[in-house]
Amino acid sequence: MSATYPADEGEQPGRIMSGEMAEQPEMLRRILDRGAPAIRAVAAEIAGRKPRFVLLTARGTSDNAALYAKYLLEITLGLPCGLASMSTTTAYGAKPDLRDVLVITVSQSGGSPDLVASTKAAREAGAVTLAVTNSPDSPLAAVSEYHIDILAGPEKALPATKTYTASLLCLYLFVEGLRGGDGAAAAILPELAGAILARKDEVRVLASRYRFAERMVITSRGYGYPTAKEAALKLMETSYIPALSYSGADLLHGPLAMVDNISPVIAVVTDGRGGEALQPVLDRLRGRGADLFVVGPKAQVEAASAGFVLPTAGVAEEVQPILEILPLQMLAYEVTIARGQDPDAPRALAKVTETR
Repeated sequence: MSATYPADEGEQPGRIMSGEMAEQPEMLRRILDRGAPAIRAVAAEIAGRKPRFVLLTARGTSDNAALYAKYLLEITLGLPCGLASMSTTTAYGAKPDLRDVLVITVSQSGGSPDLVASTKAAREAGAVTLAVTNSPDSPLAAVSEYHIDILAGPEKALPATKTYTASLLCLYLFVEGLRGGDGAAAAILPELAGAILARKDEVRVLASRYRFAERMVITSRGYGYPTAKEAALKLMETSYIPALSYSGADLLHGPLAMVDNISPVIAVVTDGRGGEALQPVLDRLRGRGADLFVVGPKAQVEAASAGFVLPTAGVAEEVQPILEILPLQMLAYEVTIARGQDPDAPRALAKVTETR
């Protein structure tokens, strides 16, 4: 099934972002058909070097994709993982011992100077380095020992949409390759992504409910937590609504006090152990009278104030994040349009952020 979320005609605001969202089902299919063999080959080589630890390096949207990889690596392989603090090497000149450590750097452009510098330093410190980018000719790919091309195609809108889902799928296939899996759980994703993106009218109605929100809280647990962080980022950078993302466990440790019946709470409820772990948080939110918006299984949506039912039957928990983010990308787009703003051109942002 192909997506029917159309690029807008003429110069209407958001036409680029909407067009790139619509490309995602075909892009996922392209990765599965064309990209998977190369990803398996890279994974097989790296698996043969038996890394003892993984460091993940990224910024912004790519940082949320890296967090997803952290869950995959720790849960499915039992490999301890950390998220790198690049300033320790780029600003402070630290020289850690990275022998037998796999350093994965995720960057859609592969051009940010601190990502390039920290990856180069990691390789010099003995790490096995892997770049995951949408730009095989980028400086980051050049300084890394291995590279995975996420095959998303050019992304022109400032808010990253298709490069995020492409990164997730490629990281999933890479981790599957490390453990000798075939990645079969991902085969259903292009069809389901198309079906989700076809529900644009449903999301538009939901957006009208939240167009005047002054802030939002987004929460999840387990594999859904990176989705919560990415959804918050999309809402902030497109609609300028302050959106705070928390692990459900962290939400109970203090931030729950700010939840009321005015500010919406979006809960990403993965169908599996992550969703089960989030259940006490959902109960507490309902007990506080929160305006609770759920993205997840039908039963969870029906128990909330509003929501978007995800097709999770037969979908492995570890690949559900590739679907979970789609209605939230659409929500960010529709809320921004409803507020009279252009999601293609958020103020003060650039496509390549040159942090150092």
